[in-house]
Amino acid sequence: MQKTKYSSGILQYIPFFYVIWSDDLLSASEIEVVKKSFEHDESLIDSDKNTMLEWLKRDHPPANTELKNWKHTISNSGVKLVESETYPLSSFSQKLVCSYKSECPFNEQLKHIEINLGIQPNHYNHLFEVAVVHEKTSNYYNASELDALLKGEHAEHLDAFRALLADPIFDWQIKRNKEDFRQKVLEQVKFLGAKGYGAMAYPKAYGGIENMPAYAHIFENLMYVDGSLAIKFGVQVGLFGGSIQKLGTKKHHDHYLQDAGAVKLLGCFAMTETRHGSNVRGIRTTATYIKETEQIVIHTPGKNDNKEYIGNALHAKMATVFAQLIVAGKNEGVHAILVPLRNENHELLPGITVEDNGYKLGLNGVDNGKIWFDQVLVPRENLLNKYGDIDTTGTYQSEIKNPNKRFFTMLGTLVGGRICVARAGLGGAKMALTIAVKYALGRRQFNDSVKIQEDLIMDYPTHQLRLTPKVAECYVHSITLDHIMQAYADDTSNDKRKIETQVAGLKSIITWFANDAIQECREACGGKGYLIENRIADLKGDVDIFTTFEGDNTVLLQLAAKGILSDFNSEFNSAGFSSVLKLLGSQISDKLTTINPVYSNKIDKEHLFNTKFHRHAFQYRTRRLTYTLAMRIRSYIKKGMPSYQAFLKVQDHLLALGKAYSHELAYHMYVNFTENIADEKNRLLFEKLGTLYALNQIKENAFWFLEQGYIGSTKSKAIRQRVERLCSELRPHMEVLVDGFGIPDHLMTAPITN
Repeated sequence: MQKTKYSSGILQYIPFFYVIWSDDLLSASEIEVVKKSFEHDESLIDSDKNTMLEWLKRDHPPANTELKNWKHTISNSGVKLVESETYPLSSFSQKLVCSYKSECPFNEQLKHIEINLGIQPNHYNHLFEVAVVHEKTSNYYNASELDALLKGEHAEHLDAFRALLADPIFDWQIKRNKEDFRQKVLEQVKFLGAKGYGAMAYPKAYGGIENMPAYAHIFENLMYVDGSLAIKFGVQVGLFGGSIQKLGTKKHHDHYLQDAGAVKLLGCFAMTETRHGSNVRGIRTTATYIKETEQIVIHTPGKNDNKEYIGNALHAKMATVFAQLIVAGKNEGVHAILVPLRNENHELLPGITVEDNGYKLGLNGVDNGKIWFDQVLVPRENLLNKYGDIDTTGTYQSEIKNPNKRFFTMLGTLVGGRICVARAGLGGAKMALTIAVKYALGRRQFNDSVKIQEDLIMDYPTHQLRLTPKVAECYVHSITLDHIMQAYADDTSNDKRKIETQVAGLKSIITWFANDAIQECREACGGKGYLIENRIADLKGDVDIFTTFEGDNTVLLQLAAKGILSDFNSEFNSAGFSSVLKLLGSQISDKLTTINPVYSNKIDKEHLFNTKFHRHAFQYRTRRLTYTLAMRIRSYIKKGMPSYQAFLKVQDHLLALGKAYSHELAYHMYVNFTENIADEKNRLLFEKLGTLYALNQIKENAFWFLEQGYIGSTKSKAIRQRVERLCSELRPHMEVLVDGFGIPDHLMTAPITN
């Protein structure tokens, strides 16, 4: 046993003092952290505390001879720093005591200092001899248990579906000829339809199990096979079949729904037009009712009024066409009509023109096309008449008298598609992150010695910072989307407009997140990530469009923000704002007092890791943005500006509110779920992932919180350090975390993961 002049109590703190004074990390707030640890450390005697308190005086730092003694004590111990340990400096300190003393219990107060100072191994590893112990992953957590938590009550359906995806028909191949690619995807969709998966969300009478949430889960899992498969499958059974289910009545269900789910009747969803894009209410295609023949004439009035970017356009025999319904000379607004496109020989019917959209950035296995209609006749019965009908006398009827309310009610029934697109985007992000993390756990590069093995790139703090928060965000969004789909599928819910607002925002932030995550993964894999064989390139191209279809994200965020301000069908004008402001006044005005300076600079772990702080930060941002947005719009309207122009003036504000609301909503749903996890070990892990998500969001929006005085510069710095700290703590568990996504091994075909 070696000898040292230091007591056990002091010896265990020497590595911390060595780091503090070597790198000058000691600020006033950090001195308080160390002092607080002394106060709670029962292993210290008063003389030890007094000695170390002298070493905490910035005006009288320890003498150089003392620093040399510390260095000599550390170097003579023969102890090496293991960077991959969860608490490297605390573990190193314990080993140091063990090298000099016969008793060396682990001191939890050391962990407290390491966490609350936020110091990372890259801050101090140059001060110690570093042991190269690079374990890929810890087995402390079980990936199957994490996957089970994400699958929830859908485990039975999802496990069976994942097993089905092992069929050779789903083997991934590089296909660059769009015709071959489309044919392969068509065969896969027909295979799924024959196995009953196309009808999952349909009533049992039509081959389904009436389980929309389970359908959404399998939709995400299709992304692990191929993005084109997911989208073509979604167009066929979600949009085409879904429009028949949600907008049609029993006669349509009996005639078409079972065949749509079984993929015996191929169809498409013809809503978007070249000229009008996201403005569905302004589409130009007409559906004019002829009373004498009881037929509806479908017509494209101009060259650029065609249906655009229609998935399944080249394979479909029928389309759900959205058009302005004109009855007895009156425009009754947008309605959906079933229009045959091709005969049994797959020849276009008279009056139908279809053009291929050609090659795209991604999803080239989907046959997108343009469609024109030239005086095409269909029977009156082809009108999907759940919300509006034409009776035998040629009179239009609807239980919803207000045209605006009727329009939004019709579109609201298709909100499930937005949830599924978000799930597909999330699936793409999970796939890319799994590839990138597994690559980082095998790829070695650089170190400071040519004599030892190079470092795993997953052990670099910068690499952890670029991937770990995104893995945590995947967990948050998985739980969020599951919750929102359950709410959407609940037919007893009376608050569908609120769900529409929530979905509009969540679809936007999640598909944007997915694109950002995939791009980060591409870069994190270097040149290997650019190779098509490693899958990220296709994921990047396929997921890119998810920010645009099923609602352009920028438009959807404004829709979400307007939904926050008022009911969906409210018209914003000077008179209508009184009710909005009354609501805001009761909920918000008392919440917008100046933040206490003590709170804005509070940096202890108990506060920064507390869900109450996270909830308050998210809520404060949403409420503040809501209140100031309402004030701005009211100000413009009071000056005589039309409400439409007033909203144009505040578009950036609307987007900021939509994002803030959506992130708050996601965190709220996630925390509610996490609090009910029975197993403590997994609950604590999910809490840590939620904390990383929350602090990272505050960090990413620190400019706003700083401008508002909600956080001070000290707190902003502390939050950044805590994000780094959490990434370090989660590093040993990264492979288990991505395996927890549940991507089957037979679908992990990227060579760089092997």
